[in-house]
Amino acid sequence: MRPATIAVGSMIGVMFMGSTIVTPLYSLYAQQFGFSKVVLTLIYAAYVIGNLTSLFFFGGVSDHAGRRRIVLRALMLAAVSTCLFLFASSTPWLFVARALSGFSIGLAAGAGTAWIAELDSAADRTRATLVAIVGNFGGVALGPLISGLLAQYVPWPLHLPFALYIAIVAVTAVFIARSPETVSATASSSRNGSTISIPRSIRAQFVAPAVTAFTMFALYGFYFSLVPSVLSESLHESNRAVGGAVVFELGLVSAATILMTRRMASRTCMLLALVLLLPSLALLIVAQARSSLPLLLLGTTLSGVAGALGYRGSLQVVNQIAPAEQRAGVASAYFLVCFIGNSLPVIAVAMLTRAFNSLVADGAFAVTLAVLALAALAVSKLQRPQVSA
Repeated sequence: MRPATIAVGSMIGVMFMGSTIVTPLYSLYAQQFGFSKVVLTLIYAAYVIGNLTSLFFFGGVSDHAGRRRIVLRALMLAAVSTCLFLFASSTPWLFVARALSGFSIGLAAGAGTAWIAELDSAADRTRATLVAIVGNFGGVALGPLISGLLAQYVPWPLHLPFALYIAIVAVTAVFIARSPETVSATASSSRNGSTISIPRSIRAQFVAPAVTAFTMFALYGFYFSLVPSVLSESLHESNRAVGGAVVFELGLVSAATILMTRRMASRTCMLLALVLLLPSLALLIVAQARSSLPLLLLGTTLSGVAGALGYRGSLQVVNQIAPAEQRAGVASAYFLVCFIGNSLPVIAVAMLTRAFNSLVADGAFAVTLAVLALAALAVSKLQRPQVSA
């Protein structure tokens, strides 16, 4: 594997680490600034505004401006957003920091995925997809583990994790700056600057992976934002390191699943993920009802397997069907669906929790995802993806 491929894959991991490093710290911010669970989920979901802005207006900009240039700007914005968390003195700071973090992640996701595919050449898009996904899951796993341990066992829990992350971003930028550009000057000057784009020829094939991505990222969003609350309220576990460890388990199992099933066909991965999602959701609800940490850990393991297969399978299908000249635009459309799924459903869960209780809200969430999973299965049976030339 080329050093540049490793550098870009690591960059993806670092960027997604920034999306979860704050997960075990939300309760500390809530105590310090005095906001509710609804506000907590709104802060978590604020980055969807940044994602939407980034992907809608700049999703395909690296197709003509160059991968390296856009990724370096995304890393700079990630450092700025982290500084806002570091120096936050009130709740509005968290909203701005989260939105800017979302913007930087959205900017890097499409460009980085397309960059890896080009570094490994079109003949090996499968490996490119695996590198991108393992980097993603590695990042989301390490973020909460590191911040949870620091928050529980060392001083300055709302400062040290972010200072460490800024240093990691700086080191990553050095390696990205040394990585080769894959968008030529001739190509960049001839492209029209399109952003999100789903060509008419692949729209039917895009539906099943898009719905799959939405459901899987909604499940991840629940873990990243609300599982610490589930642990403290339903399972009576207040140790922040445990909250970080549960999310770390999810990411670790996901990354391991990707590596162990790398030879499995993308469509098979997607269908198996949709099937496994159903018992994953059931275990999550039963664990809350019985206040059982072992059941939650079992459900987390199964969720990690389902999420990894669903993400890898759906992203691989999208990479395969996307025309080369619109690859970043199609990837950005895919990530747009991912980020919406990752953010908006947890707001609905928080609203339902306020109106009823957490078990009712989480049960409604589980039923909704199960219905979407069954719908994606049905659509996938009707439309077999075709690989783009």
